Amino acid sequence: MSVLFSRSADVSQVFSSFGMNGPGQLVTAKRAMRHSVVWGATRLRADLLSLMPVDVFRTVGGVSVELPKPAVLVMPCEVSDGQPMSIGEWMYSTQSALDRTGNAVGIIRAYDQFGKPSIIEPVDPDHVSFRIKGRKVVEYRISGETVKSEHIWHERQFTAAGLPVGLSPIAHAALQLSAGLSAQQFAVDWFENGAVPKAILKNTEKTVPPSVAQEAKASFKASVANGDIFTTGKDWTYEPISAKASEASFIEQMQYTDVDLCRFMGVPADMLDVSSQNGSAVTYANVTQRNLQLLVMNLGGAVKRREDALSRLTVGDRFVKLNRSAVLAMDDKTRAELFKLRIDSRTMTPDQVRGMEDQEPFTEADYTQFDRLFGARTPNQPQTAGSA
Repeated sequence: MSVLFSRSADVSQVFSSFGMNGPGQLVTAKRAMRHSVVWGATRLRADLLSLMPVDVFRTVGGVSVELPKPAVLVMPCEVSDGQPMSIGEWMYSTQSALDRTGNAVGIIRAYDQFGKPSIIEPVDPDHVSFRIKGRKVVEYRISGETVKSEHIWHERQFTAAGLPVGLSPIAHAALQLSAGLSAQQFAVDWFENGAVPKAILKNTEKTVPPSVAQEAKASFKASVANGDIFTTGKDWTYEPISAKASEASFIEQMQYTDVDLCRFMGVPADMLDVSSQNGSAVTYANVTQRNLQLLVMNLGGAVKRREDALSRLTVGDRFVKLNRSAVLAMDDKTRAELFKLRIDSRTMTPDQVRGMEDQEPFTEADYTQFDRLFGARTPNQPQTAGSA
């Protein structure tokens, strides 16, 4: 058995309870982005990931040594001749796709001398289809055209056992909270696109030849397209796949709120200006700790998965690390206290601190001025055995 399904999970039923689908309007994952909470959470996560510098390391003698980055981790592709897409923009685009659909897919346009991808062009997830057989993806389709798997870059998020593609956050939540559904059956029922029929018109009495089936299909489409009445005998049954009760009732039964939606998207409610039900507030006294919690508890898994995926672009035992500290914004007072603690504990030098602050190292003239202000420096005394 093989299944072809596309995009993210079809969230038309999930988001219907949020008033996003008017009469006759299908709410897809793309339209769901209009919901401010979903858009805000997706933007925040993608923004933070795009701000993290991408560094390459190799462990030498138990110490991680930073190495030059391959070209693909500097400029993954071009949007036009002479118009490069930076790694930050590429990370934003692919992270948005991961958080929207659970999958980030790109076309590998070129390889380096080591056989590693050197140009990866991200693809709109709405144009991607996967053909699944068993527990593997056996075919990728971009805008309906088959692309060999060796030319595809595929990252996944919100995965489920037995399913070789990722799920959208809402689909993943529905799968975990809905009992009695296997991952494979859930995906078949949930995913929807042009390659998977949105409905089934079947004859329950007899086997229908292809010519008769096409004639019935054309007659049905002609009738419903104009809102007219479709007349058949007793043997035809119309089954709308995208309106199954198991999907339509998921949100309706649970009566989820914006706070619950924030939880599905993996972003604290207060980060999106959503009022918390417990009435807690974040003040300037704990904003740094709150940002750290966001990076560790909410984005930690996503960052690690992306590091593992990007490490596939490096050679040998090299690996990729995203610099989380670069986005951990602190106020001036807290940052100064941290740097002083690092200098006093001998884990950083003043010149290293000044480098992080985009300042040149101290000169001898600077030290002379310090001596005039604070007294002459005490020469370093050689340490002997047993000395303090």
